Amino acid sequence: MLIRKNQILTSENKKPILYDVFYNETQNPQPVVIFCHGYKGFKDWGAWHLVAEAFAEEEFCFVKFNFSHNGGTIEQPIDFPDLEAFAENNFSLELDDLDRVLNEIENGNENLPKEISTISLIGHSRGGGIVFIKAEEDSRISKVATWASVSDFKARFQEGTEEFKSWKETGVTHVENSRTKQMLPHNFQFYKDFKENEKRFSIHRALRNIDIPVLIVHGIEDPTVSLKEAKTIHSWNPESELITINNADHVFNAKHPWDERSLPDELKKVVEKTIDFLK
Repeated sequence: MLIRKNQILTSENKKPILYDVFYNETQNPQPVVIFCHGYKGFKDWGAWHLVAEAFAEEEFCFVKFNFSHNGGTIEQPIDFPDLEAFAENNFSLELDDLDRVLNEIENGNENLPKEISTISLIGHSRGGGIVFIKAEEDSRISKVATWASVSDFKARFQEGTEEFKSWKETGVTHVENSRTKQMLPHNFQFYKDFKENEKRFSIHRALRNIDIPVLIVHGIEDPTVSLKEAKTIHSWNPESELITINNADHVFNAKHPWDERSLPDELKKVVEKTIDFLK
């Protein structure tokens, strides 16, 4: 298996993107899967490397990357030393990052197989919303799958609450990262960017217009994003396939760090169901 870790994608006047590629060399054109992490997520979280290997073993080329403003740096991709970047992140930047990755694949990156057949997207949690929006607006995507996806970006701003009013007045709010114990800042530009692009950032709108195959996978015991959200997403695109995983939490019972040599049973099931869907 070819594994190329921590490759750097640079673009003029933009923060670099760090990415990994996993695939087995074959004579046939290979389908590419791009994995998008969620909020406070990163490409090296938990068992994502084992997920990548599982897809590569099934003759997919699996690409996972860090969003450019996720708080990590090229030198420290796992911890979040760049809180200034984190504070300036927004949905526009994440969609632009995904577009840059797609362009790199389209232009024939040296780290990828020589011939590519199709491109599919997988998004976890907030990354699910991002891949739905991208899949609706980009004809290069042939299939889209989400794991524990959110159904609505707007609701998460909690407009009208005291916390929201305070954020608007001070220009910054903080959220604790339970892993690193840091207080992660969000500048108010995050909300402004959302309001300026509210129609584009409607997951509901995107799903009603997506005309490619859609898979929605959700853990029944997810405490972070309710199973109700998965059912809502499915109702917006009745042609989609909804799979629920018993006894599974938001990360399908993986954790960070993940030192085992195999995936937790629930995440393994997610990977198998997604591979079946993509094939």
